[in-house]
Amino acid sequence: MKKPSAVLGGAIAAVLVTASLATTAAPATATTATSATATTATASTSAASTTAASTSTASTSAASTTAASTSTASTSTASTTAASTTAASTTESTAAGSTAAAVLSPTPYMGWNTYYGLGGDFTEATIRSVADSMVSRGLKKAGYDIVWLDGGWQADESRSAAGDLQPNPAKFPNGLKSLVDYIHSLGLKAGIYTDAGPYIPGRCGLGSGGYYQRDADQFAAWGFDAVKVDYLCGIAANLDPKTVFTEFAHALRNNASHRPMIFNLCNPVTSPDWGNYPESQQSTFSWSYAPAIAQSWRTYTDVGFQGDIKFKDVLRNYDANARHPEVVKPGAFGDPDYLAPELGMSDEEFRTQLTLWSVAAAPLMVGSDIRKLSATTIGMLTDPDVVGINQDPAAVQAVRVGAAGTTETWVKRLADGGRAVVLLNRGDSAKTLTATAKAVGLSGSRFTLKNAWTNAVTESAGTISAAVPAHGTALFRVSPATGLLGIPHVTAGIPQVTKVGTDAQPEGVAPVVAGGDELTAQVVVRNDGLLPIMSPVVTLTGEAGWTVKSLTTAPAILAPGKQATFVFTVKLAADATPGNATLTASTTYGAIGFGKQRQTTVSPIVVAPVPPTGTAALSHHQWIVATSGWMSPTVDQSVGGGSPISLVGQTYPTGIGVASPSTVRYYLGKACSRLTATVGIDDAVRNVGPEGGTSTFQVVGDGKVLFDSGVVDRDHPKPVDVDLTGVRVLDLLVGDAGDGGYNDRADWAAPTATC
Repeated sequence: MKKPSAVLGGAIAAVLVTASLATTAAPATATTATSATATTATASTSAASTTAASTSTASTSAASTTAASTSTASTSTASTTAASTTAASTTESTAAGSTAAAVLSPTPYMGWNTYYGLGGDFTEATIRSVADSMVSRGLKKAGYDIVWLDGGWQADESRSAAGDLQPNPAKFPNGLKSLVDYIHSLGLKAGIYTDAGPYIPGRCGLGSGGYYQRDADQFAAWGFDAVKVDYLCGIAANLDPKTVFTEFAHALRNNASHRPMIFNLCNPVTSPDWGNYPESQQSTFSWSYAPAIAQSWRTYTDVGFQGDIKFKDVLRNYDANARHPEVVKPGAFGDPDYLAPELGMSDEEFRTQLTLWSVAAAPLMVGSDIRKLSATTIGMLTDPDVVGINQDPAAVQAVRVGAAGTTETWVKRLADGGRAVVLLNRGDSAKTLTATAKAVGLSGSRFTLKNAWTNAVTESAGTISAAVPAHGTALFRVSPATGLLGIPHVTAGIPQVTKVGTDAQPEGVAPVVAGGDELTAQVVVRNDGLLPIMSPVVTLTGEAGWTVKSLTTAPAILAPGKQATFVFTVKLAADATPGNATLTASTTYGAIGFGKQRQTTVSPIVVAPVPPTGTAALSHHQWIVATSGWMSPTVDQSVGGGSPISLVGQTYPTGIGVASPSTVRYYLGKACSRLTATVGIDDAVRNVGPEGGTSTFQVVGDGKVLFDSGVVDRDHPKPVDVDLTGVRVLDLLVGDAGDGGYNDRADWAAPTATC
């Protein structure tokens, strides 16, 4: 099993932004309102990144092609709802033997795949049950109409004596044709999986190498509508992906049944995750040939592991997918991998994934078990405005305007001339984010903003703003306004803790408080509309037993383009229960002609456990936050479990095992004076590689770096001895040292606090 690593996204030239956003009224260049000097759209990998490496640059000719193809996109009555997405089936070429991809799905296809939620453990009964759920839970109606079998359907001996692929008879006693017929009877489509390489036991479950036409004919005869072709045995056999995928495309287009079948080209190979491979064999090269032969192509490695999807890897895959928007067109889409609700991410993080996939014009394939998803998740997946943006007939992929960083603006040009605008917060604390209509390629003095997630419709003088939670997004449809003035676009901020006692709250860090603390909090209300708002008032509430006092006199009026800051003190009960808590702001104001308006925003707060006492093994103390780039942090064992903490042959009885990148946070409450530890790369990967296996370690107190190890490799652990005097919140950070996270099984060995 391969571990995802960090990757620095490629640069997209400013000319590409211009091409992707171009309309007759658009300015020649586009920059964000908050970053006037930023002129490129550069994909960024992580929230912590402040710079991004340029590994690929879109050519002017490519950008021109994008502009030409998208400017003529249909704006007719073709529905932007998901239900119409895969119904259309037209063909670019009918010439016999042509490998040019047919436009089987002019907008991104949608559906469900077995891989992340079920792995290879599925049967005919399982698939029928999920298909039934797709209908009964409203997913089919929303456009999710493909039921896709990934690896695991094949028999242990995947080919018969005659050379035909065969399903596992225990799992599929009635064969696959019967199952496909049932799926079709529900008004759904069926997809299947194979590999471009020859079957190599231990490297892939099955392979079509040497049997491309035979297998394409078999899939068509069974009635399948879509085929995913992997490259696991392809890379094991050292095949050239462009050659073999083109040959497979030819076989699919020329199947004996003349059946149209969507081709999902899936090369997940990336370096250094998979080893050192030439660029031509990696997923990041597929864009150069796949649009001519396939309906979609994987743009990076897997977005996670079965049952374990992390937000950082969602961002990583999105950024890699964003490198070449110029080749996306109707019927040809980059594939950043599957949607993964309830497999490790919070609801907010999944909402962000769905938002980003929507504006990326990416296929919306759900990887989780449909039958087990909450009503909240089903509601997100079927949201008509979000799905409608994904299914926009112009089929344009979003580009970033302005600088890469913790907060970003992404924009997708829509067929009606409007824009879908994403305000993205990669960081760990809530922020109010802004962009401008001019920056996203619109001109005028009035703009209608529809919030795709809340359905609120407001009018702005040109500023697009939203209060965005940590790891969250805001998604708007923006277009020039006409007619009577609408409700002013007002953004009520998420409550921000600015001080704990007399200590300033570090920027970009989620607040940590303790029983008896007094906090200073503020809510900023801004009016970006064309009309004033009347009597804005903010009421702040905390948990039971908390005392809130307002320090601000509310203004009688808030003029357009102005903001007001409301300040409060919040006193926690001395016996406040440790765990998650909230501060909730209720903002009311009068909108002329529209009456009283209300917004509610919520800030998560962590109430800390008691600090350690005496000489404490930190690995045995309750942490506040603990993340690991692979799996989860482990106590007194190397990450992944099964082996003790061990550095260059020395075993430690206590410690924390993680993989980069990682944060482990503790509350010290100014009660400790010293931290000692040894940091290094665990012996579990001493004889693995040679890729990766380097990390950086930092000790951070209240936002200030107290120790920085520099690069640490497998052979040279480093001692840590840090003064903790006056530190409230302690962070133990691990980075990947710039070479990706492969083999970075990092240890905090014997971390001991003196308190």
